[in-house]
Amino acid sequence: MARSNRKVVPESRQMLDQMKYEIAAEFGLNVGYGGRSLAGADTEFGSELGEVSDHSYGQYKGWGHLTSRENGSVGGEITKRLIRQAQQHL
Repeated sequence: MARSNRKVVPESRQMLDQMKYEIAAEFGLNVGYGGRSLAGADTEFGSELGEVSDHSYGQYKGWGHLTSRENGSVGGEITKRLIRQAQQHL
């Protein structure tokens, strides 16, 4: 079965992207925003979200240099948090 990245609520994209970068920062993953800006988040959270240069990695823009495990851990944490939020609202 083919998967689809189509959002049921397209307006949620910005919130999900922000959550993704916040979780990556919490996990210590060095990612940047690439070409996409999140309503000023690149200046407000830049150093927290991996925008600073690291000697071992250099300055990366995007997620391509991370392992599948690292990317999956971010996605798994997003899922956990969304489930927790839904349970709190029931």
